[in-house]
Amino acid sequence: MQLSEQYPKLFEKFEDQSLEMRHLLSVDENTLDYDSEEFEFDVDEYNYILYVAEPIQRLLGEEKMMQLIQNLGDNKEVFEDFFASEEDLYGAKSNCSADEIAHTILRTAEALV
Repeated sequence: MQLSEQYPKLFEKFEDQSLEMRHLLSVDENTLDYDSEEFEFDVDEYNYILYVAEPIQRLLGEEKMMQLIQNLGDNKEVFEDFFASEEDLYGAKSNCSADEIAHTILRTAEALV
């Protein structure tokens, strides 16, 4: 099933209907990288780094992005621990797969549209 079929409220608002997951958000495993100071998430505390990309940021706006952070942080079924470093960059501890986390973020964002 395509993302536009799974998340119709989000996609009806996007100009580009062919957006793929990689255009909307990134869910990466947090690894210890001695050469990078880019991320401030301790690998022992957060096993995922989450980034919400511009299409979702623009669609939700600042107020709803803050609500997205709150709702994700409150979702204890998916996240053992959740920390928002910035409005669009989060650290998360979860036993779920990256794909499950991505769909959780999209469901949560769609509920705010």
